[in-house]
Amino acid sequence: MQQKSKLLVICPFPQGVAAGQRLKYEQYFQHWRENGYEITVSSFMDMPMWEVVYTHGNFLPKVLGTLRGYYRRFRDLFRVSSSDVVYVFMWITPFGTSLFERLTRSLAKKLVYDIEDNLLIEKSSEFNPFIKSIRSRDKVIFLIRTADHVITSSPVLNEYCLSLNRRKACTFISSSVDTDRFVPANDYLNNRKITIGWTGTFSSRLYLDLLRKVFVKLDTRCDFKLRVIGNFEYELPGIDLELIRWTQANEVNDLQGIDIGIYPLAQDEWVLGKSGLKAIQYMAFGLPTVATNVGTTPQIIQHLENGWLVSTDEEWVVALETLVKRADLRRKLGVAARKTVLENYSIHAVKSRYLSILNSAGE
Repeated sequence: MQQKSKLLVICPFPQGVAAGQRLKYEQYFQHWRENGYEITVSSFMDMPMWEVVYTHGNFLPKVLGTLRGYYRRFRDLFRVSSSDVVYVFMWITPFGTSLFERLTRSLAKKLVYDIEDNLLIEKSSEFNPFIKSIRSRDKVIFLIRTADHVITSSPVLNEYCLSLNRRKACTFISSSVDTDRFVPANDYLNNRKITIGWTGTFSSRLYLDLLRKVFVKLDTRCDFKLRVIGNFEYELPGIDLELIRWTQANEVNDLQGIDIGIYPLAQDEWVLGKSGLKAIQYMAFGLPTVATNVGTTPQIIQHLENGWLVSTDEEWVVALETLVKRADLRRKLGVAARKTVLENYSIHAVKSRYLSILNSAGE
């Protein structure tokens, strides 16, 4: 029997909880194991840290969680040299100098760096505003420059990484979904109140907030329900709002209960690094998706063919009102959306790209 290659995955979040990890590389673990890899996962955050990191206050638990994370990274240094490939997602440590990145690179036989979003853009957090001042771009730049292969989340980010990486080994791989699990269940009928839906976490709530005025205006034109699936409290007075706590067990049922998916984004540099994950999720369920016409999204959605692209608040209102009222258009866009995901963004369509990078890095 051929000896398995040892793969050490270094990531920010616990396995199975963060969409950026679950719907990116984590869902390929079984495929990697079937193709000769023995996988060890080391997350900086443990579950107690994850539960408080995007909440206001809780300073002491955050500090203690951070210290535990640095201890894990110190321990990881003893694993790196015995691994055939080290797979780093986002960052090795969140703060300070690039010491741990440099030590990991020097000890790693081969290092694959997977960057999601444009981490080179400084972005503050409403929950941890001081973090911006102690984060360092040097970590990210060092990993991009020295990795044996860089996996990026958007074509724009890929072009930038190509300009930095010494080997010119950079590949854009979109987020993808399990289309055997994410299956359509919508009847595309108007015999009940139509549900507009959004799913996300604390960190992406600011994008949902962009549509607060849109929902208020839309409410004067048609009857609808807004379903928000997340891990935070949310209020929108005057709107029929259904707030659902995200769980992996109920994820599919909760998304199947949506009639129209929404993917609002800001027009800024950070967004240029996004992979369009939310749009892909909705589309996998055969949902007509309305999305901001920015970044990677126009490469996923062709306007009025498999979704609806918008740029202004008024365009948002027109798109949502039209889809609420027209079941035939919801069906047309939804069916085309599902086809797009099956062909381009399913795990079956994407899995070979990840494996080929691991195999080439390990040679």
